[in-house]
Amino acid sequence: MYLCGMIISNIKRIVALLIFSALILSTSFIADAAEVTVGAARIDLYKPWLEGRRVALLSNHTGMVGSKHTLDLLLENNVDVVTLFSPEHGFRGTADAGQHVASSVDEVTGIPIASLYNGGKRGPSPEVMAGVDVILVDLQDVGTRFYTYYITMLDVMEAAARHGKSVIVLDRPNPLGMSVDGPVLDMKLRSGVGRLPIPVLHGLTLGELAKMAVGEGWLPGASSIDLKVVPCKDYTHSTRYALPVAPSPNLRSMKAIYLYPSLCYFEGTTASVGRGTDMPFLVYGHPLMKARGFSFTPRSVPGAKNPPLRDKRCNGVDLREVDDEAAIDGGVDLSYIIDAYNSMTQGKSRFFNSFFDKLIGNTKIRPMIEAGRSADEIKATWRDEVAQFKKLRSRYLLYPEQ
Repeated sequence: MYLCGMIISNIKRIVALLIFSALILSTSFIADAAEVTVGAARIDLYKPWLEGRRVALLSNHTGMVGSKHTLDLLLENNVDVVTLFSPEHGFRGTADAGQHVASSVDEVTGIPIASLYNGGKRGPSPEVMAGVDVILVDLQDVGTRFYTYYITMLDVMEAAARHGKSVIVLDRPNPLGMSVDGPVLDMKLRSGVGRLPIPVLHGLTLGELAKMAVGEGWLPGASSIDLKVVPCKDYTHSTRYALPVAPSPNLRSMKAIYLYPSLCYFEGTTASVGRGTDMPFLVYGHPLMKARGFSFTPRSVPGAKNPPLRDKRCNGVDLREVDDEAAIDGGVDLSYIIDAYNSMTQGKSRFFNSFFDKLIGNTKIRPMIEAGRSADEIKATWRDEVAQFKKLRSRYLLYPEQ
């Protein structure tokens, strides 16, 4: 019966991945991720830590080991998984950005799913924590301060500290791990898109970031957290790691991920970054921008049910031909947001909103853009704090830079 159940489980998980992949209309993820062994695949290293313990797994659709989900790998190895935790976008990864996801039960295994992105209190409830001994974290982050998966991991770590539970991070590469750039978060702007005093591009894996959060005492009760990290094998911070699975519905290609640290700030403006099209995070535009021969119209689609500027024709800029290495080298490149602002024919006074400040991490950048400062001038303002952060970062690296 168990074997039949696992076969059905695998079939349903494959179907779920195919459904998710159907949303990815322009994917260019390359399957060379096999060159790196992710932490979850190294079960011989961490299974002894799970013997006789009740396990909670924080994961989603990115928690894959080859064609198999980490949950299935754990169950096949007789690990007692009693609870599933899910981050933004849900356990299957298909919910919209920011969409609250209710807790539920996994229809295949019957294991309860406790959503950590349900609009309620942050982190798992005391009742759920009472039923587990150790929490496994297996998520594919993209390496920016405003991508929420690491924040959910921190919520779980804080809960573990309060309840005396262990945390094991099954590490995965950071596809932007070669870059450290952007202003360090002003902690007065601490929010759901920024939790730690780190740059926009921190250049750390989730395992390294967890170690830093504990080592620097950035989490309540940090000194009491029983934290272990299962490292990747054959990964360096200069590795061009192509993700085998899209991490969220609107990051559909490596180029979109490489541009994401420079384009996400459009979410704090009246402009569109292509949500509701087959080009999210590869274009930007607004109906009131000057026409330059390219336009797009956001529509309601799976993964972007109510996108900004829905059903409105946007004059815009197409970045699909930007070279990947140029996008990587640009780091946090504000030239796109500056171009959009300067191209507005009217409505400049309403272009930015307060969410922009939370995304960029301080209140100084917006006035500089409005005053006409260049992207290079603005980047120079955070150069010293990035240099200081790099020194701090070096204490927690699990992988070589080259």
